[in-house]
This record gives sequence, structure tokens and C-alpha cells, in this order.
Amino acid sequence: MVVATQSSKSVEELCINSIRFLAIEAIEKAKSGHPGLPMGAAPMAFVLWDKFMKFNPKNTKWFNRDRFVLSAGHGSMLQYALMYLAGFDSVSIEDIQQFRQWGSSTAGHPENFVTDGIEVTTGPLGQGIANGVGLALAEAHLAAKFNKPDATIVDHYTYVILGDGCNMEGISGEAASFAGHQGLGKLIALYDDNHISIDGSTDVAFTEDVSQRFESYGWHVLHVEDGNTDLEAISKAIEEAKSVTDKPTMIKVTTTIGYGAPNKQDTAGIHGAALGADEIKLTRENLGWTYEPFEVPDEALNHMRKAVERGASQEEEWNKALADYKAKYADEGAEFERYLSGKLPDGWADVLPSYTPEDKALATRKHSETCLNKLAPVLPELIGGSADLTHSNLTELKGYGDFQKGAYQNRNVHFGVREHAMGAICNGMSLHRSGLIPYGATFLIFTDYMRAAIRLSALSEVGAIWVMTHDSIGQGEDGPTHQPIETIASLRAIPNLTVYRPADGNEVSAAYKVAIAKAKNNESTLMAFSRQGLPNLKGSSIEKATKGGYILSCGFAPEELDIILIGTGSELQLCAGAAEKLIAEGKKVRVVSMPSWEVFEAQDEAYQDSVLPKVAGKRLSVEAGTSFGWEKYVGFEGGSVSIERFGASAPGAICLEKFGFSVDNVVAKAKEVIG
Repeated sequence: MVVATQSSKSVEELCINSIRFLAIEAIEKAKSGHPGLPMGAAPMAFVLWDKFMKFNPKNTKWFNRDRFVLSAGHGSMLQYALMYLAGFDSVSIEDIQQFRQWGSSTAGHPENFVTDGIEVTTGPLGQGIANGVGLALAEAHLAAKFNKPDATIVDHYTYVILGDGCNMEGISGEAASFAGHQGLGKLIALYDDNHISIDGSTDVAFTEDVSQRFESYGWHVLHVEDGNTDLEAISKAIEEAKSVTDKPTMIKVTTTIGYGAPNKQDTAGIHGAALGADEIKLTRENLGWTYEPFEVPDEALNHMRKAVERGASQEEEWNKALADYKAKYADEGAEFERYLSGKLPDGWADVLPSYTPEDKALATRKHSETCLNKLAPVLPELIGGSADLTHSNLTELKGYGDFQKGAYQNRNVHFGVREHAMGAICNGMSLHRSGLIPYGATFLIFTDYMRAAIRLSALSEVGAIWVMTHDSIGQGEDGPTHQPIETIASLRAIPNLTVYRPADGNEVSAAYKVAIAKAKNNESTLMAFSRQGLPNLKGSSIEKATKGGYILSCGFAPEELDIILIGTGSELQLCAGAAEKLIAEGKKVRVVSMPSWEVFEAQDEAYQDSVLPKVAGKRLSVEAGTSFGWEKYVGFEGGSVSIERFGASAPGAICLEKFGFSVDNVVAKAKEVIG
């Protein structure tokens, strides 16, 4: 790397312009990217990272680091430049030069699963600030649980840089409202107020008073009027924000997008396109930047690299505090270390209940409630709640209190009617990487309100659990607006998301057994539960259902089979009933339960073939939803009992009957397939 000196400029100005020009040159080389935000937000980012943030570039997993989220993820070169200058091993000057290229650690948007040191994946606007709320919630909960009057081991901040686009997206309002209600005082958001979006001036669509909006949410609000040059004002604002402990703080920092580019600054043209050679030349002259592309002045690099020594010292100090804590509080210290290790307690799954056909028929949402409350005492890291549907989703952890301002140690989180924010907040709690297992609940149909967060949970290696109830037309009278038809199929289409639709109590226990283990492996699971009561079926078991698909009943060799009936959820009982009738008529039938396609497909080929043998080609799927996707299991010779239109408002049993979900109709469809 070539370094140079420029003694005529202050070290702060050299650092800020180093950030700007690393972004400019990387984007120019890639011919792709968003230079405007890094150029405008460089001063606030520099002050934050240089004077306030607590982190160790050489140990990105140090627990008590401050968390940084670039919610305006399109400005990713801002973060990559900061990481390189601060000494993170994951971002080299070569990586900067390979911005947005195949295999580089400097992807188009910050990705936590690609670049070590990135806390959360951002890009879809508003998600990052909502993730930040989840990070702050995790810190507040763990501090309340583990800190003692004479020993503090959880004490860090969450800092977020967000832009106009984030503030326009509805999720940011949901999350900010929740954070204000909860009084999350260690959440500090710096709003890059540059008045420009892709369509031009924000005056065309966004003229509200953002400061007043955040004040109404219960935030402490500050304004830095000159975010381009007034470093002292930025520093004072962050200091004041840290002094306010009972409210989150939003600092509006008014900046000029593309600051320093004479012809393009303060225009939409610099938001999402490289400057071009001519404008870069003018910007160099305007800012007095005499260095070659990707050169960094040694004064700037040496100053920023002080973060390495500073971070090591901060971590060492914390390690001593942790050692003192463990000496005074051995049990709590051991539990804290188990949290951070990601290990589950021995025998945790033994509490999950099993059932026989003689046990009472219950809705699978009720079995879910039982599982949650069996797990709660043995998994103290389990925390979550519902989007204002606690007593419909049945997600309360009984006896563990409500997470509220002043009671952060409690574990029942009331997200309010904020599905989208709930999803992103749960993602943030998981991405805190402190061992917490977050869960969020609503009606299955309302996953449509939080699909972006669910998708990001799968993409970002998040260990969240989504508890969804009222899973079909069987939920009844609320009608087609509340009856999911295509929802399960669309969720199964998301890579890295495990979907479970259990048929009885054993399968619910299996779903939780899989989901908890996956959560600790940073994988998300969505479970869809029934509103209506379902019998516990002969042949089901926890062990079998943990394989995703299994034989519920069969007394025939594979080559003898006339048909295989494949069911999920509330329709599996119809398959069992239809099989009895068909067998009585001389047909050779196998019933297969398929609560999770993803888990079944993770089994080896021999197991899959033992359940769905290739020699048995006639198959019928039975599920109260669209048949989309089932063709890979039933093939060309098979069929589906499905629903290919929206539902209707009527009692659930009537809806199911009218749409053909009855034993007799399954028998009739099976005979059609058999031919």
C-alpha cells in the first residue's frame, strides 16, 4: 500500500477525506454503487468511530462491543472504508478495490454472513434501524438479567446511521414507536438528513417533520445543523445522547449528499452512480486531495488504526471485570458463558411432551403453548411474544413477566400490531449473538406483513423462531382475508427457511425440537399451527417427525402399493381416515406425514426413498392450500386435494367440507389417481 503525507490538513480532515475517496474510487472502479451517502456522512461516521464506539477490530466477536448498523445499506462503502481504516482483518485495501465483485468481502450492501465485523445485513431500507432496536433490546434484557449492583458485564450501545429512505419506510416507524415505548436508552440513531432520494429532492414526497415524529414516539431528539464540517457539534450531540438513559436518541445531522463534488453534490445524480473521471478530478481539486486512487495518508491511517490498541485495552478491561464477576457470582457467570457459547443445556429436549391417540384432541396452537411453557424453565434464553395476538397465538411464557421499561429482565415481549418491526426486532435480537432465542408470533396470513424480515432472517443466518397460527381455511369465520391459501407455498420457496406444519401434538414437539436446535445454529424456522382441534394420530412420534417426513401407516411392500397419501397439518387425519376405507376395499395404501419439506430433503437419499419409494409412483397430496410445489412429490401420475381460490366466511368445519377436505373426497381423489 502506498501512503503519503499532507501536513497542511488536520488529521480529522485527512481521515474524513480518506473515507470519502476510498468510497469514490471503489465505486468508480466497480462502475456501480452509491457514493453520495459516504461522502456526506463521513464526518459523523468518523466522529462516532473515532471518539465514541467501543470495539476491537481484531476480535469482532468480543461480547461487550458497541454495535454499529448502517441502516442506509446502499452506502456500504462508508462502512467498508471505516473498517479498513480501523484495522479490521476482513476488509483489506484489495477488498476495497474489489468492491461489488464476485467473491469479495465488500458486497454491494453490508452482509453479516460475508464480512466479519458487519453486525446485520442491510439494504432494504428501514430494516437496519429495526434490527438496531432488537440489538438494543437484547442488551437491555441481558443487562437486567446478569448485571449486579457491584458488577457490570453487559454495558454497550447500539448506534445506527439511517437516511431519508429508512424514515419513509413504514417499518422504521413501527420500530421507533416500539423503542420509544420501551425507553431503550442505549439506542442512538444518527439520521443523515440530506433531503435527497432517488427521485430527487425529498420535497416531492417527504415533507413531514421527522424530529417531531420521533419526539412523539418518546425519543430524545437533537439536531446538528452543519453535519458537513462541525465535528464539535456532532461530538457534543453524541455525548448528550449517551447522557439520556431513559429514552432512545435520534440525532438529525443535516448534511450535503456527495459533499465535495462541485457539480453533483446535493443532487439525485450522486445518490446511486459513480462520479465519473471528470467529476472525481474536480472533487480532488475542491477537497485538496492529491493522492493516487486508493492511497491513504499515513497520518490518517495511523490515527484510525489506534482503534486496534484501544479496542484490545477495552476488551482486556472487560475480561478482568468478567473474571471478577464469575468469582463473585459463579452460577450466573457460568450461565452467562453458556449463553455466549451458544450451547444448549443438557437434556433440554426431554421436557417436550409426547402423546398417544387416547390423549385429548387439541389445536396445534395449544400444543405449541404447552411446548413454549415446558421449554421456558430450561431455556432461560427463550424470549419473544406476539404482534398483539398473545391470547390467540397462545405465546405467553407463564410466570415470566412482561418485558417493559423498568422490567427488562422479563421475557414476554408485546410487539403491538407491528408485524414487520417484530420480525426485524427478533432478527436483531438473534444477531446480537449472545445466545438469545427470539420468537415472534402472529396469524399465518400476516406473514405477508413481515415477509421482508422473514426473508432476511433466512438470508442473514438468524436464529429466530416464527410461531404462526390460524393456518388454513379451517380457521373459519374471519373469512378469506384471514385464511391463508398460497402462504405456506410461498414461505417454502424462501431458501434457508425451515417450514413446519405439524399434524398433532407429537409433531408440534418435534417442530420445537428442530427449531430450537436450528436457532442455536443461526437458522430460522417457521411453524404453522391450527386453530381447530386435531386428534393425536396413531403412528406419529417426536422422533419420526424430526426427520421432516415419515411413514405414518403402511403394511405393504413398496412395489405392492396402489397409492401413497401425503398429508400435512390438519389434513393428515383425512389421509389416515381415507387409507382405512381404501384398505377395506382392497387397496394397498401408505400414509406419509410431511410436516417439513426442508427437513425431509435434508435426509439422505436412502431414507427419502424408504418413505417415498420410487417404485410407488401413484401419490396424492392433501393440504388445505394451493397445490403449488407438491408436483415434486406427487409427480406426473399423482394428484392433489388442494384449494386454488380464496376461502370463504363460514365456520371452519363447513369451509373444509365445502372445499373438499373430507375423508370421502380424499378417497374419491385417490381412486381417480389409481385409475
